[in-house]
Amino acid sequence: MKRRSFVKQTIIGGAVATALPTISKAITMNTAAAMNDFYELRVYTLKNETQQKLVEDYLQKAYIPAVKSHGIDHVGVFTELKPDGQTKIFVLTQYSTLDKIDSLQTVLDGDKTYQNLGAAYLNAPASAPAYERIESSLMKAFKNMPHLVAPAKTSRIFELRQYQSASEAAGKKKIEMFNDQGEIDIFKRLGFKPVFWGETVIGPLRPNLTYMITFDDLAAKDAHWKAFVADPQWKKISSVPEYADALLVSKITSTLLVPTAYSQV
Repeated sequence: MKRRSFVKQTIIGGAVATALPTISKAITMNTAAAMNDFYELRVYTLKNETQQKLVEDYLQKAYIPAVKSHGIDHVGVFTELKPDGQTKIFVLTQYSTLDKIDSLQTVLDGDKTYQNLGAAYLNAPASAPAYERIESSLMKAFKNMPHLVAPAKTSRIFELRQYQSASEAAGKKKIEMFNDQGEIDIFKRLGFKPVFWGETVIGPLRPNLTYMITFDDLAAKDAHWKAFVADPQWKKISSVPEYADALLVSKITSTLLVPTAYSQV
């Protein structure tokens, strides 16, 4: 009996040991899927076309391939539709977890291919810098749109909108309006094809929220916004005194963008 009990325990123990890695992996994947995305929005200020080419070559040939190998599938790269002088470059990187952000730089530092392909950008001398300045924001996705949605690869324009608030409380109330009062659902129903909504947790001009929507062209943009303003559900939400823009939003900025040929968004 003792021998039989020992054999039984050994078999069960072996089965558990074999199954644990698979179970652990499944739990990790399910947990990651349930978590909200994080986004880095990086804005390059440039002074000329030479800098633009240097940054774009780096993004296309070095950065995007390297981060893809680290499990990051969506990097959007955009230029301004109507720049005032030299265009800025906007780079949106999607992270499934904060751990991805934490480990990425270590991965890049040890990636010799990345270092070689990005050398002109990474090692640009002070006398000929690759850019004038980089401004970065870290955002957490809204609960009612926890993951980035990349639109179809067709001719399109993007609108990047930022809502600044006078206080953290006002900013949270505006986020509540999008999440809990159905404002995000209106955008989806009317065909704005939203890419992401994010609350800025680190970055300039806080408190603010930022979101990105997309259109076929400028005429479609105008038509969609006209439909939004006239939408009965929007009129009902916006008529609630506690959700008045005068209380919740101190400034709105809108930037029209076009994706580069190699953009993954």
